[in-house]
Amino acid sequence: MADDAAPAERELSESTTEGDGDTVSDSKPAAATAEADDDVRSRTRISADRLALIIGLVVVVALAGLAGCLGFRAYQSHQADEQRKLFLQVGRQGALNLTTIDFHRADADVQRILDGATGEFYDNFSQRSRPFIDLVTRAQSVSVGTVTEAGLEPQSGDDARVLVAVMVKTSNAGAAEQEPRLWRMRLSVQKVGNEAKVSNVEFVP
Repeated sequence: MADDAAPAERELSESTTEGDGDTVSDSKPAAATAEADDDVRSRTRISADRLALIIGLVVVVALAGLAGCLGFRAYQSHQADEQRKLFLQVGRQGALNLTTIDFHRADADVQRILDGATGEFYDNFSQRSRPFIDLVTRAQSVSVGTVTEAGLEPQSGDDARVLVAVMVKTSNAGAAEQEPRLWRMRLSVQKVGNEAKVSNVEFVP
């Protein structure tokens, strides 16, 4: 019986040894799997950080572009508004210059009209300025214009037309006092450098 027990113990011992070997062997793949999982998680974190950085940069660039676009549009709108105001002011002043003439200072009044004129209107008025001054002086005429209304018609680039209504009071030496008269004018205004000047004048019924 002792002999039978010995082989049994040897078999048990071998079985146990083999089992221990299997346990050690199984622990190695588990460790490798854990390391792989850590590596994947690490790479995932890096990828997420990079993605967040890229998205942040894209957002910043997009916002900067939007701000620049909006700023440029605001600048254009401001410039267009300033040009409309300039055209309207020049049209009003041109109408006043044409209707406010005093024989005491006729030369200066006519020169003021020419200073605010350009193009065809300047050429025509400069040719007729001397006979006009002589006529005003002989008649001892004094006229005073007052703008009652003014509006800007649709403009095209650096050109615009201004409709102006002017109440004009005129007096001549030796003549009866005249009632004020309402004149309506359409003045073409043209941008000349940083200024704007009257390039044509039409009287509107």
